[in-house]
Amino acid sequence: MSGELCDLPAVELRRLMGARQASPVEVLESCISRIARVNPRLNAVTATCYERAREEARASEARIRRGDALGVLEGLPLGVKDLNETEGLRTTWGSPILKDHVPARDERMVAACRAAGAIVVGKTNVPEFGAGANTNNPVYGPTRNPFDTARICGGSSGGSAVALAASMLPICTGSDTGGSLRTPAAFCGVVGFRVSPGTVPTERRALGWTNISVQGPMGRDVCDAALLLSAQVRSDGADPHARGVDPDLLRPPVPADLSRLRLAASADLGFAIVDPRIRAAFHDRVGRIAGWFRECAWRDPDMEGADEAFEVIRAQNFLAGHLENYRARRHLLGPNIVANVEQGLAQSAADVARAHARQTRIFRSFQDFFLDHDVLVCPAVTVPPFEIERLYPEEVDGKPMRTYFHWLSLAYGVTLTGHPAISIPCGLEPTGTPMHLQVVGPHGGDAKVLSVALALEKAMASDPVLARPLPDLAALSA
Repeated sequence: MSGELCDLPAVELRRLMGARQASPVEVLESCISRIARVNPRLNAVTATCYERAREEARASEARIRRGDALGVLEGLPLGVKDLNETEGLRTTWGSPILKDHVPARDERMVAACRAAGAIVVGKTNVPEFGAGANTNNPVYGPTRNPFDTARICGGSSGGSAVALAASMLPICTGSDTGGSLRTPAAFCGVVGFRVSPGTVPTERRALGWTNISVQGPMGRDVCDAALLLSAQVRSDGADPHARGVDPDLLRPPVPADLSRLRLAASADLGFAIVDPRIRAAFHDRVGRIAGWFRECAWRDPDMEGADEAFEVIRAQNFLAGHLENYRARRHLLGPNIVANVEQGLAQSAADVARAHARQTRIFRSFQDFFLDHDVLVCPAVTVPPFEIERLYPEEVDGKPMRTYFHWLSLAYGVTLTGHPAISIPCGLEPTGTPMHLQVVGPHGGDAKVLSVALALEKAMASDPVLARPLPDLAALSA
């Protein structure tokens, strides 16, 4: 199965098509063929629009032959997370309430990708309304981990992560509130980039002034994720967080000189409960990469109150988005949505004020932290992927979880700060699924994070312990 067009990186596919050495039609058919072979086992790609995609691939091929100006994503098949609206293509949010919903138009981020030449092939699976990191819903069912189909793939961008890992699609969209880009990337051996709020504007955030939810790119490697991001970034007045476009994000990233950088390493950010297997694997990885940096210091940022702050702010977002459904159609909602809404209803104005004050203090603490360090690394997840039948781990390292999403604390702690963070693979953890580093940069330092991640990725590629692992595609298609 190896050696097919769909296995090539998105950047290489775009180069080959631009040079007329590969056809958008051929690339699309290779992806469709791979989906047909492995998706029945994995259930990552849901609604599809193959005939429209074929028409668009033929149109892209004609533009290339004529020598027309080409978009940065020209001819690249794209998977769109099923939380993003897509014109004429079923968009369900994984909910029975919207199981037959077909949007009349693309949301702006999807439209930007298509304007850059991307060809939407289908939707990628999500948990119901994106709640929780187990990609399973009553509309489409569970998406399985390509390294071990008995385990979860993470979420909420789980379908995108699996589609990438199994080379069904070269680029996929994602979004992230409490780790929804970073967690599935970590469980599936691909790259998920939580950008700074407003870098990829969205018109769909109900509470536009909160910064915890962002749209972002996913790819099999850093350059592929950066390529998709270059089409997603823009200035858009519909998003209060949108700002001027960083021109560095419109260009391919350049590897950082790690020998000039001060690295901070933290196994738990000073507050997260971490499985001993992940902790041990992380210590091993830091030991292997520390010498590449100017200096490496083990230091925890000050995250006091992070759990409480995130729980409250997250619940407010669910109240804004789902209170009407809770009151009118509660019987059609899963337990995660109900729990989020009821958590919000039980909170007082004082709780909300205290949560935002804590978030502000944590942000300022992070600002001070990055005066002494150029980049922070920590594990991307607290636990290895667990059995697909479990909604969430009830305990980690023998300690009970506060909520069904408490095990995502390494991700949502960084969410609170608003700092950019990327999840990149670095070999396997002890249970045989991918191990990942979460690389966190300074406020607004999205280009710097990409640069550091790319340098790490290149350095790790030659080490069999650290290189990106690949799933057994032959076994998945059997």
